[in-house]
Amino acid sequence: MKVEMQLGSEKLSIETGKVAKQADGAVWVQYGGTVVLVTVVADDSEHNLDFFPLTVDYRERAYAGGRIPTVYGRREPRPGTSEQLVARLIDHCIRPLFPKDFNAEVQVLCNVFSSDGVHPADVPALIGTSAALSISDIPFNGPVAAVTVGKAEDQLIINPTYEQLHASDMELFVSGKMDAVMSVEGGGSEIPEDEVIDTIITAHDQIKEVIKLQEGLAAGCSNTKRDYASKSVESGLNDQVRSLATSRIRESIGMVDKKSREDYLEQVQEDVLSEIFEVMPEDSDPNAAKDAISVLSEIEKEEMRQAILTQGKRVDGRGVTDIRSISGEVALLPHTHGSALFTRGQTQALCVTTLGTSGDEDVQRGLDGEARSAFYLHYNFPPFSTGEVKRMMGPGRREIGHGALAQKALEPVIPNKEEFHYTIRMVAEILESNASSSMATVCGATLALLDAGVPIKRPVAGIGVGLIKEGEQEAILTDMLGTEDFLGDMDFKVAGTSEGVTAVQMDIKIEGMNAVIAEPRAELSPYAPRIYSLQIATQKIKDLIGPRGKTVQGIQEETNTTINIEDDGTVEVAAMSAEDVKRAEEKIRAITAMPEIDKEYTGKVVRIASFGAFVEILPGKDGLVHISQMGDGYVRRAEDVMQVGDEVTVRVLTIDDQDRVDLALVAARGVPVEELKVESKYLEHISTIRIAPVEILDADFAYDNASQRPYDEVIHEKLTQRFNRKWRDGNDSEFTMRIQDFDIREQGYGPQGEVEMVRMTLQIEYEFLDRIRNDMIAQTDNHLQVHDFYIVQNRSEPMETREEAERRIVENW
Repeated sequence: MKVEMQLGSEKLSIETGKVAKQADGAVWVQYGGTVVLVTVVADDSEHNLDFFPLTVDYRERAYAGGRIPTVYGRREPRPGTSEQLVARLIDHCIRPLFPKDFNAEVQVLCNVFSSDGVHPADVPALIGTSAALSISDIPFNGPVAAVTVGKAEDQLIINPTYEQLHASDMELFVSGKMDAVMSVEGGGSEIPEDEVIDTIITAHDQIKEVIKLQEGLAAGCSNTKRDYASKSVESGLNDQVRSLATSRIRESIGMVDKKSREDYLEQVQEDVLSEIFEVMPEDSDPNAAKDAISVLSEIEKEEMRQAILTQGKRVDGRGVTDIRSISGEVALLPHTHGSALFTRGQTQALCVTTLGTSGDEDVQRGLDGEARSAFYLHYNFPPFSTGEVKRMMGPGRREIGHGALAQKALEPVIPNKEEFHYTIRMVAEILESNASSSMATVCGATLALLDAGVPIKRPVAGIGVGLIKEGEQEAILTDMLGTEDFLGDMDFKVAGTSEGVTAVQMDIKIEGMNAVIAEPRAELSPYAPRIYSLQIATQKIKDLIGPRGKTVQGIQEETNTTINIEDDGTVEVAAMSAEDVKRAEEKIRAITAMPEIDKEYTGKVVRIASFGAFVEILPGKDGLVHISQMGDGYVRRAEDVMQVGDEVTVRVLTIDDQDRVDLALVAARGVPVEELKVESKYLEHISTIRIAPVEILDADFAYDNASQRPYDEVIHEKLTQRFNRKWRDGNDSEFTMRIQDFDIREQGYGPQGEVEMVRMTLQIEYEFLDRIRNDMIAQTDNHLQVHDFYIVQNRSEPMETREEAERRIVENW
């Protein structure tokens, strides 16, 4: 049989009769792509116990999320924190709904078989538990249902996804029956009380619809509930115990000290049992002693409740709204980073803050992947806190649950990692307990955080609230005691700041805490590590780590620091000394620095080329100073300005897509670029010019018979007049040319002589190098024909062809 409904953004389906048919009740619950199998089985025999033997287990299979366990053996380990918290939630919801006299052992197993990574499995697990119990023959006063409510952008969200929960201002897990809310657990970012109440009402409306769905499923299964024996005390024994004990138990109301009251009630029990068995042999009824003790417990409960409802007098003598005396003290432990002792009546919590690096973050792996927490709280409840002897084991569900509640209450005021770079571990040691130790943890933790110098937004306080209700009479108990918790009708723990609720709801009063320490200490404890965070380019992470971690390990050893590197380039440096942190930071920045445009760097020349020089501006990072960026004037060769090994100052001009850096020279060998004296201002070029004899004999080049000067002098004079002047190129820019030397290959002298070739070496400013050839040819006339032209780098170097020279010029330019 299968039933379905729309719940929030997804379809909820509950199916039975397909799997696990030998269990007393089994349902297959699916919500989105998340599937939970819930089974319930009750023992056939009942047990004569003073408690109800209910066991709830919630397990998340690794394969549900498509992964293999990482632990040794590759099997799922013991339940994690999140699994135990869900199991605890389910237990709290269903335990009150079993008949008081039903004492058969009941086991509930919730197995998550599939997870879509979107929808949490806690709500389907609780709904499945209630449905499985409802269709079974196990006595159960259900059904019950639950939803989670989140809030984002002022909108309530029913059963939010993991992503929505992370962005939510509030998260409340609400369970209930058709006519009442059964439990509420969660918190928010200082949410006003009326908003919390509205959220609970909205949740209950959805819960009613889910209950109708379960009722339809149960009606289709039509299982008959099994019979169980109702236990009752023999009327004569009940009357005898009441006549002996009622007035004496009433006298315990008003005793302030818990131990004195317990001792008194224990003595009353011994006296009553002694008097009863004086007149009635003990072996006449093997259950007589146990029945008598149960009557004594009933009397204690009745007298406590009547005193509150009729007289307003509580077990320890307080009024219903009175709070026990409160005291606080900070800096008890001299070598911790922060410590506080908070005492409220006979409940006492020693809270200790420890600051660490990102490597100390708590890592939890769940169905939604890996979650890292920079703030977490551990709660320890040793047996001596209640004057008992118990076996010491690992943390149980109670300790995990109380710690999670206190952590949730404090999380909204903890600064984020950008504001406070530390990982914060809070530990609460409960030294005494008489109820509300989790709320004492909230108060003590706030003091310890302030003592450690953690810049929390506001102090947080918490308290336990109880309810006593008989018919139309009811009383709300502020700062509840352990006895009132056990014998009362409600246990409500609430916490918040002066601005709103952080865990459930109440009017916040924190003046007493502010009197102990009102704000964070200005300085951290001298025993706390100093942490500095910096950001590096992600492509530089490999350089910082080095081969097999050699680079970062070397920095840690040399500077006595701990360095954590995140995938986004965040680097966290921690050390006990601020000086060590600074030294490590300098080394990290030197390795990971990236060139910045317009920033000046001092580096060494590592290589020189014909077109410029390469300068190492950062470790392992070179840039090019093009020869055109070595000064305002013309530079013939880079060697005229700098040599390999010289220290120069440069400025970054551009960085291209391939991270190639172009530089401009600022100073060389300590001399500013504008004061540099460059020896060679011109670049040599060799031009070959062929001149026809008939043209050379033109009037301008005529032989001077009167002076009888040599023919080559005349030619040199005429050519000098022609070339040693300012020229203009096609862009109307001026440039200067001059003849350095020339020679004439001749076949004769005088007017009839023939000039075979004139070879000239010309010097020309570099910036016009690519224009000179065409412009020279364009500006010649019939008197002087330029038939060939080519360029070399230096006269001492081999002559190159015109094509080779032009190609080199284009590439270098």
